[in-house]
Parts: sequence; C-alpha cells; structure tokens
Amino acid sequence: GETVLAWDPATGRPLTDALVWQDRRAESVCEELAPYADELRELTGLPLDPYFAAPKMAWIRCHLTREGVVTTTDAWLVRRLTGAYVTDAATASRTQLLDLDRVQWSPRALDLFGLADERLPRIIGNAQPVGTTKEFGREIPVTGLAVDQQAALLAQRVTEPGGAKCTYGTGAFLLAHTGDTPRRGGSGLVSCIAWNLAGRTSYCLDGQVYTAASAVSWLTDLGVIRGASDLDRVGGSVPDSGGVTFVPALAGLAAPWWRGDLRGSLTGLGLDTTAGHLVRALCEGIAAQVVELVDALESPLETLRVDGGLTRSALLMQTQADLLQRPVEVSALPDATALGVAALARLGAESGGTLDTALPDRKPAARYEPRISAAEAADRRARFRGDVTALLARTPA
Repeated sequence: GETVLAWDPATGRPLTDALVWQDRRAESVCEELAPYADELRELTGLPLDPYFAAPKMAWIRCHLTREGVVTTTDAWLVRRLTGAYVTDAATASRTQLLDLDRVQWSPRALDLFGLADERLPRIIGNAQPVGTTKEFGREIPVTGLAVDQQAALLAQRVTEPGGAKCTYGTGAFLLAHTGDTPRRGGSGLVSCIAWNLAGRTSYCLDGQVYTAASAVSWLTDLGVIRGASDLDRVGGSVPDSGGVTFVPALAGLAAPWWRGDLRGSLTGLGLDTTAGHLVRALCEGIAAQVVELVDALESPLETLRVDGGLTRSALLMQTQADLLQRPVEVSALPDATALGVAALARLGAESGGTLDTALPDRKPAARYEPRISAAEAADRRARFRGDVTALLARTPA
C-alpha cells in the first residue's frame, strides 16, 4: 500500500528501485512540511511520516528522477497486466494525497508535496473490474484490488463498526471498522478507507507496529533463536521475562507515538538473563504495543481477531490475550490477506454477489483466553510504558 517507484508509463519499465514502507529516506520531506502537518492530517487522515507514499514520491522526484510517473506498486503492476492506469480507493487513501471525505485526489496535498503536475492513476472501487490479462496463459479478468491490511480486515469479516483485527507479519497492524464516515481524532491512529464497494465507502482506523516478525528476524540474526518456529520452544523454557523489558522499536515507534527516529531498548538485563527471557520480553513488547493501539481506539472491543505468520506462535498469542485482557481468536488461514482479495475478485467477477456470499464462514483455528490477572497485566504494561517514556525523554522530538 505504501511502497512506491517511478516507471515509464509507455513500457512499464521501472525507472527507480522501489521504496518500501520501512524506508525512512523521506524524513527530510516531512521535516520541511512540518508546518502543514495538522492540515494534511485533517485533509487526508494521515500523520506526516515517511511511512506513507507521498513523502517517498516527493523524495524520488527530488533525488532520483523527474521522468515517467511515480505511484504505488499496485498501479504499476495493474498497468503491466492489463494496460489500465488505476488504483483502488483503499490504496489511494494510504498515499496522503487523497481527500478522505471526497475520495478524490487532493489538489492541496499534491501542491504541498510538490506533486501538482503528476499524472496519477484513476481511483476505482475495490471490486471494480479493471480489464483482462493473458500473462498467465488464456485471457482472464482482473478485478479485486486492495491494501493488504484492509483485505485481511475483510477476510476476518470485520465489516461493521465495533470489530477489529490485528495482522502479525513484518510489522503488526491493527484495523477497526468505523462505518461510512471517516473518524478523525487525537488518539494517534490513522483514518483511512477500508474499501469502496458499489459506490459505498467504508472507513477504518489503523494502527501500526513497525517491527514484529522483523524483530524476530533480528533475534535470529543474533543467534538467539533459529527462527520464528523457535519462539515457543525457547520462550517456553522460562516462566516469564525475568524482569527484562524489550521495546522493539528497531525501525522506530509508529502509532500512537509516531516517532520513527527512536531506537529500541532492552532493560532489566542481568547475568542470569537467558535466551528464553529475551524471547519472552520480545513477545511482551510486541503484544504491549498492540494493546496501546487497542486502547487508542477509544471504543469497547470484546474480542481481537488475528492473522499473519506470527499467529502460529502460541506463546505470542497467549501473551497478547494476557496483556489485552480479552480473548484472541486466531484465523484458520494465517494469510488472511489472500482470502480478502479473493473475495473482492469474486465480487467483481460475479454479478449479484454480496460480501456475505463472497466470504467463507469464519471459524477460528484457536481461541486464547487471558491467564493472568488484570493487576498483573497492568503491571507489565506499566513497565513497558515506563521504558517508552524513557525513550521519548532521551530523544526529544
């Protein structure tokens, strides 16, 4: 949703490497536009941060090339497949160039980012037929476009206000459906489009943890574990984190703090600290950040629906339920994003279809109930918040 590149619209040939969502090179763009941060947030629903597409697009234009077009990768891929130059409404809402209320490109945002002369793709609905392609043999229709997290929200059947899901992949991403009007506020969460179907736009709140599986990879590179499949074995060798607190801000802190400049921290280490304690502390650090996002929703949540590769870790999921003090239901399909996009494709390919018929019945593979008291959960969260506060104090904005 936020990865961008410049490319030749006539040939589809990339003119630059892709700048992925974790690329922070556009920090300088955000610093220059800091006086307009509040205006941009009110207009687009997004905080000024290089995580989103527009700062990276502006950086490419300033530092790499003025040739071709510069877009998110979906527009490039669809052009290569079908010849159409389009993007879906949900992806457009992740650029920081979309007027969130009008669901149109914003001339004001484009002007602020120095992109007023760009030829941007046409915005279409998420299940709208795009065209056809012969790239895979016989001619087949192309339909069903979405951001990965919004697709997972759909797959988890969070289609009405009041529900939320969290996907645990490279990062962890919490999305909550907010209905047919965007909900802006000061909680630190992002307001964007969930999907646009048959002309009706649904909105969501979105919160990000920059490092989840990428933090697991970091521990793997250090030799602490052999991979994500080791989390339960190594973490299960000890009953708790042994007083170790890990703020895994290895690529900065995202929502609700939005401090991409911060570094992670490990505190409470001793000569008796083992690999198991580090794994436990990592799981608690990821889970604690997700709880902060749930709190930022400022609305009741009975159950958290989860998906993604890291949901295979029973230790992480139990830790999440413990700190959240609510049940956690694990999707039977870890890669829920694929299911959500498939449902959109089915809606676009079949006339008369509905979301209810396009999606299979939802049957969780596992359900985790809290096993610790509310007081203990509050104590663990307080330790985590204390370390975040210390990080913020050491590195003023």
